[in-house]
Amino acid sequence: MHDGGRRAVLKIGLAALALAATTRGAPARPGVEALDPRFDAVVEPGAALQELYSGGRWCEGPCWAPDLGGLVFSDVRRNRLDLLREDGTVEALRDPSDNSNGNVLDAEGRLVTCEHRTRRVVRQEADGSLTILADRFDDKPLNSPNDAALAPDGAIWFTDPVFGIRQPDEGLMAEPEQAARRVYRIDPAGPVEAMVDTLDQPNGIAFSPDGRTLYVADAGAALNPEGPRRIVAFPIQADGRPGEGRTFAAMESGVPDGLCVDSTGRLYAACEDGVRVYDPDGTLIGRIATPGPAANVAFGGPDRRRLFVASGTSIHAIELKAEGLRL
Repeated sequence: MHDGGRRAVLKIGLAALALAATTRGAPARPGVEALDPRFDAVVEPGAALQELYSGGRWCEGPCWAPDLGGLVFSDVRRNRLDLLREDGTVEALRDPSDNSNGNVLDAEGRLVTCEHRTRRVVRQEADGSLTILADRFDDKPLNSPNDAALAPDGAIWFTDPVFGIRQPDEGLMAEPEQAARRVYRIDPAGPVEAMVDTLDQPNGIAFSPDGRTLYVADAGAALNPEGPRRIVAFPIQADGRPGEGRTFAAMESGVPDGLCVDSTGRLYAACEDGVRVYDPDGTLIGRIATPGPAANVAFGGPDRRRLFVASGTSIHAIELKAEGLRL
C-alpha cells in the first residue's frame, strides 16, 4: 500500500445504501427501467443508484476485494489505483499505478491488474510486491491490457486493445506491435496463450457461471465510427478454447465496455446509457441509468448483491435482488 495512503471523505458514503433501503416499496424506481418482466428478479421496487465517490477523472475496473478492505477501482487518467473502504473513505493503493485499468481477483484472492503504461498484467502479492503475469507475446510487447476475468479453471483471461497507446491520458503513445488485438489466457502454471484474434478492439470480458460461454465487448467504434459496437459470445469447447463467436448484443450508439454476470447467468454491460442487463438468451430485460456513460461494473458487498458501477468521475452502487458469482 502507498505510504500514508491518502484518504478523502466521500460526498456520499456507503452508508447511503442503507438509507436507500428504507425507500424500497415505493412505486417509482429512479433511474431503473424494466423492459421485460424478468427484470423484476433483478431489482427491488424503489431501489436507486447511489453515488459513493465523485473525485476521479476516469474511474474503471471495480473489483470487490474483501481481504483488502473494500472496493478496488482504477482512476485511469489520474494514474491511481484506489480502495473505497466500507467506512466511506478512499485511499490510494498505488499512486502512480501505471495507468491501471481492469482488476480481478485470482483463484487465491490476489489482486490482478491490467496496466496501460507498462503494457502488462500484474499480480499483487501479500507483501505488496508485484509479479508480472504477462507483458509480451511472440517476443513483442502487448498493446495495452484492458480488462480481465477469472475462468472456472483458475486461468486469467484478459483483453488487449490499443486504447492505452492511442489515448494520451491513459498511457504512453506508441505504435502497436501485435498483429491483432487479442484475448489472451494466462495459465495458472504460467504460459500466456492467444485465444481470440477476430475482434477489432476487445474490451470488457466475463464468463458465464458454468464457464461454457465467454463474453467479450468489441468496442472498435470507440476509435472508428464504422467499427463494431457489440458484445460477442464464444462457446468454450471441450479443449478449453473458444469456438466461433456470435453477436450476443449490439449497440445502436456508443460502445459496450466492462461486463459482469450474476449467479443465474444474466449479463450486465456498462454502456453509454448506463448498465444494460441481458437474460442469458440475449434479451435486453432492463437498464440501470447512470449520469454519464458507464465504464465498468462488478458485484460486491458482504452478500454480493451490491452492484458497483464506475462512471466517469464517479463510483456508484445499487442494491439488487440478484447475486454476483461467489468465486
